[in-house]
Amino acid sequence: MIKYFLNIIIVLAVIPITAQSITAKDTIKTEKVWKQFVVPASLTGAALLLTNSDFENDLQSRLGGKTNTSIDDYTRFAPAAQMYIADAIGVKSRSHWFDQTKNLGISLLLTDLVTTRLKRSIDKERPSGANNNAFPSAHSAYAFTTATVLYEEFKDTSPILAYSGYGFAITTAALRVAKDAHFVSDVLLGAGIGIAIVKIVYLVDHLFAWNPFLKDDSFIIAPTIGDQNYGLAGVFKF
Repeated sequence: MIKYFLNIIIVLAVIPITAQSITAKDTIKTEKVWKQFVVPASLTGAALLLTNSDFENDLQSRLGGKTNTSIDDYTRFAPAAQMYIADAIGVKSRSHWFDQTKNLGISLLLTDLVTTRLKRSIDKERPSGANNNAFPSAHSAYAFTTATVLYEEFKDTSPILAYSGYGFAITTAALRVAKDAHFVSDVLLGAGIGIAIVKIVYLVDHLFAWNPFLKDDSFIIAPTIGDQNYGLAGVFKF
């Protein structure tokens, strides 16, 4: 188990170092890069300290078994819906909708790859006993991925909107614990992974700056995400 924890620490340590080496040419200060990883690193550290501890087990006995709702399957993607609704009504954002979609897609793909690999490598049983893929929580990772993309896009133009996505992310994580799908450490690590991956994607997004829709901003293509259903939808801006 210790070797898996070390792998997590190494991966999360390499992310900001890689980001710094890539963005040095653009004169991004080391301090600025590292500050963006304080929160995900803290969440990861807390997760590693808590996991499989007696304190966590006691905490789960108090918090778990409170609900069997499936709303967390949808709240994890709510911040993405917020972003496209804001685009459709004309709220100013950091990036064009195509770049938002590109960054969101890349972030979710990387989040899925990391969480899936860790789930398969770390043998931790869920509180419900359903399987041994508890650590980390993918739902929480996706929720904090979408929330952080929303934050990055609107933090300078609409702070309330930017932070509101974290309400859905925290709700998703809390529901995963309340329905005995995950321990607290599982959702903490998922949150750390989701935030860290979005930070690195936005640090290097200039490396894949390609947008065929810059000349026409009247049409938005947004992903549609449901329970086992994924697709694309077109929205006209008036």
